Amino acid sequence: MRAILVQQLAGPEALVLADHQLEKPGADRLLIDVKYAGVNFADVLITKGKYQFQPELPFSPGGEVAGIVLKVGSAVQNFKPGERVVAGTTWGGFAEEALGFAFNAHHLPDDVSFKDAAAVLMTHGTVLHALKDRAQLSIGERLVILGASGGVGTAAIQLGNLLGAEVHAFTSSVEKSQYCKQAGADQVYVYSEESLKNQIKSATGGKGADVIFDPIGGAYSEQAFRGIAPGGRHLVIGFASGEVPKIPWNLPLLKSASIVGAFWGSFFRHYPEKNRKNVAQLLQWLQDGTLVPLVDQTYPLSETAMALQRLEDRQVKGKILIKVA
Repeated sequence: MRAILVQQLAGPEALVLADHQLEKPGADRLLIDVKYAGVNFADVLITKGKYQFQPELPFSPGGEVAGIVLKVGSAVQNFKPGERVVAGTTWGGFAEEALGFAFNAHHLPDDVSFKDAAAVLMTHGTVLHALKDRAQLSIGERLVILGASGGVGTAAIQLGNLLGAEVHAFTSSVEKSQYCKQAGADQVYVYSEESLKNQIKSATGGKGADVIFDPIGGAYSEQAFRGIAPGGRHLVIGFASGEVPKIPWNLPLLKSASIVGAFWGSFFRHYPEKNRKNVAQLLQWLQDGTLVPLVDQTYPLSETAMALQRLEDRQVKGKILIKVA
């Protein structure tokens, strides 16, 4: 089969399209004929050896796929060949065939497309886990989203709305702010020379953010946390800035606020049934039209490197996908 391969940990520009032989599916795995694969910032990191998990070379990136089951492992009971699924892979998804985890594989209703399913599993799965399970976001709470025009940022706007929050989106340009408004944010702001703390305070009428959704890290994190409300929850989603922040520990004390990690990769491994309920909700929203994924662009498998480079260069608004077959 053909696959996009990482042969050296040198970033998207070093990716190659080549023939690749997969191992047989392990006991808890599915072999999937991939139709679409979602592209996420984790895929950029894994090509550089900077992700939480690191496979041996050579390997294919790609953490989520939608397609048709070809084979199942010996311990898999809930899936069979020929069924339509969306599944987490961690890596290996940018290929004609991929190995998915049975504990993070989900049957697709006939009226949910492969394309839509691949666009929501990781991004919206991460966001729903973060907002519902970790932050316990309540109706009417003030939700501040950093990096709001990216894949998880866009998903946070959409699901923040569905969960009844007051959504405040922060982004880096006027063009991206217009996109965030179209995505459904109640209020949109462009980062300015003024401190982010003051921007958040001003945006929330001096009350501060009840929940901060932070996939950026770096210098923005401490400034944002200084703008949190008493009892607020600052969600640590990722570090797209490339810098892990070092927030003074006296701030959570003085703010009576929490710094809360939300790592979906750990969640679906340790709490598969809770994750399954979350994904079932996402698929139901797709099925009834409540949720419509915002896809920036779809690339053929041969142009995967270009897709990842655009993501790394912050040129993407919403989600990008790889169409494999």
